[in-house]
Amino acid sequence: MSRYRGPCLKKIRQLGALPGLTTKKSPKDPKEKKGSWKKNQYRIRLKEKQKLRFHYGLTERQLLNYVRLAGKAKGPTGQILLQLLEMRLDNILFRLGMARTIRGARQLVNHRHILVNGRIVDIPSYRCKPRDTITAKDDGKSKVLIQKSLDSSPRAKFPKPNHLTLDRVQYKGFVKQIIDSQWVGLEINEFLVVEYYSRQT
Repeated sequence: MSRYRGPCLKKIRQLGALPGLTTKKSPKDPKEKKGSWKKNQYRIRLKEKQKLRFHYGLTERQLLNYVRLAGKAKGPTGQILLQLLEMRLDNILFRLGMARTIRGARQLVNHRHILVNGRIVDIPSYRCKPRDTITAKDDGKSKVLIQKSLDSSPRAKFPKPNHLTLDRVQYKGFVKQIIDSQWVGLEINEFLVVEYYSRQT
């Protein structure tokens, strides 16, 4: 299944707030449908999976691969899954405020505006590690794009990540450590996502 490119507000009305997908807000809260679309365990798991997928802007295959990778690691699969997703380069840029959404961060990376440890990285799924330094490319266009995001990035309702630091003057971010799952800032039950994929992993 390809990456979602449809109307963002439609997904927010279905799933709730998805700050990584868009900065827009829905005037209505998501409501449960009546009739044959009865709420059940499968639907609950599906909704949690869809929240995760649309927030991080992943395809179905990408998310399944992350679940499989998390299942092979030591520790709670759900927490490791969130850590893997949070340490993606596009998400780190979003967390730092250098992009307004994860979709916008992916575009910055694809257009070669971002350096990791002094080298251009054009792979949004690049997995950042502690002590990585993320900077804007040393040209006017890259810095202008990032400055616009820093000036307009909505961070009032989003928790400040304790695993990252940002130097706004030098357009430089630093990864101090692996994120703690309690700082993810997304209302999601990651264990239900793991249960959803349990038959496929």
